[in-house]
Amino acid sequence: MKVTLIKIKDPKTALSLPLYSSRVPAGFPSPADDYIEDILDLNEYLVKHPTASFYARGEGNSMVNCGILDQALLIVDRSIEPAQDDIVIAVIDGEMTCKILDKKGHMLRAANPSYSPIPITEGMELTILGIVVHAVNQLCMRS
Repeated sequence: MKVTLIKIKDPKTALSLPLYSSRVPAGFPSPADDYIEDILDLNEYLVKHPTASFYARGEGNSMVNCGILDQALLIVDRSIEPAQDDIVIAVIDGEMTCKILDKKGHMLRAANPSYSPIPITEGMELTILGIVVHAVNQLCMRS
């Protein structure tokens, strides 16, 4: 999955929206559950370490099997130490990509089995920029 960086305008800017206390069923909603529990600030919820985080845009379908769709907004945290099976933003020979880190197998894997793994070899220019902690997918293209 190709990755493009997106600049964070101001991590202190709040976007607070109502958070309903009832879960949203896939069937018919209950009118009795019609009250707001709290206010949710999406920046606070999605970005735990503002000074060590950045946004990126994923492009392609190599990560669809882990819920990252084409054009997903990725929230990336640089303060987390990369571990086995983390979804990472990596730079390989100057190209950014989003893949699953397989330390044991010495490779970066796509979540989609149609894509071949990328072996991590000696002499390869590889930098892990951070861990993908959230992916925001647009479900309605009209919005």
